[in-house]
Amino acid sequence: MTVVLRVLVNALGLAVAVWAVPGIRLTGDDDADRVLTLLLVAVVFGLVNLVVKPLAQLVALPLYLLTLGLIAFVINALMLWLTSWLAGLFGLPFTVDGFWAALLGGLVISFVSWLVTSLVDR
Repeated sequence: MTVVLRVLVNALGLAVAVWAVPGIRLTGDDDADRVLTLLLVAVVFGLVNLVVKPLAQLVALPLYLLTLGLIAFVINALMLWLTSWLAGLFGLPFTVDGFWAALLGGLVISFVSWLVTSLVDR
């Protein structure tokens, strides 16, 4: 899958999470501004998943074994929370309010990404 397609899939997952999860917000002046912000946040999210997530998975390897893989949901939530923090540093109006919103948002993004990727790969 190309980088552009991966960013678009992440942006779609983030958009669904913003729409469905009460603690995740994306603000902007108009629709074009919100779409641009969503694409930039998707790039940040992709970079976090590319660089930080493998390191977190490696450190949490014993927890993967202990929890039979359920720690993956927590790591996904932490990656979304980190994305929100980095977006704030870059001045992007994307916020995740707390761990539970991040956990639910991570589940939504994972499901949407899986669904879209399985449809696109065919």
